[in-house]
Amino acid sequence: MRDPAMRPSFPHLLQQFFVEYLGQQKAVSRHTVAAYRDTFQLLLRFAQKRIGKSPTELHLEDLNAALVLDFLDHLEKERGNSVRSRNARLAAIRAFLKYAAHKDFSAMASIEQVLAVPAKRCDKPVLGFLTKAEIDAIVAAPDPATWVGQRDRAMLALMYNTGARVSEVAGLTLNDIVLGPSSVAHLKGKGRKQRSVPLWQQTASTLRVWIRRLDDPSSSSALFPSTFGQPMTRSSIARRLAVAVACASRAEPRLSNRSVSPHIIRHTTAMHLLQSGVDISVIALWLGHESPATTFIYLSADMRMKEQALLRLQPTVIGTKRFKASDDLLAFLKGL
Repeated sequence: MRDPAMRPSFPHLLQQFFVEYLGQQKAVSRHTVAAYRDTFQLLLRFAQKRIGKSPTELHLEDLNAALVLDFLDHLEKERGNSVRSRNARLAAIRAFLKYAAHKDFSAMASIEQVLAVPAKRCDKPVLGFLTKAEIDAIVAAPDPATWVGQRDRAMLALMYNTGARVSEVAGLTLNDIVLGPSSVAHLKGKGRKQRSVPLWQQTASTLRVWIRRLDDPSSSSALFPSTFGQPMTRSSIARRLAVAVACASRAEPRLSNRSVSPHIIRHTTAMHLLQSGVDISVIALWLGHESPATTFIYLSADMRMKEQALLRLQPTVIGTKRFKASDDLLAFLKGL
């Protein structure tokens, strides 16, 4: 048994987890670090209220299964988090405890109990997407006569063209866009995977007009800066999209009753590619999915394809003669 005096403290383990393990050994993205950081900020504040210990006074054994389960319930019932958010927080806690298990064997029993806490099952809603008329109205909504309107129009056109994640759009620089006979956008996706997506001629023309209005034409500057010259954040992109949707709802009234997020634009790109006959594996490459299996969800959401499959089916003639039980026991079972 290791001398208790030689055991690494909980604060030391947590700092090592973020700096050495996540930052140096795994070299995860800043988005992953931010998600894990937020999880432990919430967990440590909850633990302080629940067991009366400050974060620096905690031990690994304090993060037992009972505390973690209470924390997960707190996220859902008091903070109003979704089941998916709850599972993401649990995944961050488990990642830390798996790391800590190799550093402090004396806490193994407590760690194993937490690792046995399962992820919660949740409903998977059908994917939402926009019609061609709706997305065209949104892209055309910003006023091209203004600097902000021209930026928003170019940004929304690029989002629909590429199906890019909002974080990918926020990180784009001028160097990532190649405008020429074959225009291309180079995107940096999840897991630091890079991909190149061809640009439609109309999108390329819109980007050319926008780039001419940029104050800083250097290749490393943000493609879509804020009015203060800084790269737009994910939340600011979502706000500008909301403004465009509100304006577009005048031409497409159905938009007024819909919640349109940047990820809905991504789903719309995938669905329109699928409906145009593009192979599912090509769509997976277009969106930067790890596996084409992830892209299969769009097949289940496409009602047009389901209706076409239904029309190909031949109706089965079913007789109207009813079944009559040939035995008293069968008659009993039939009547249950």
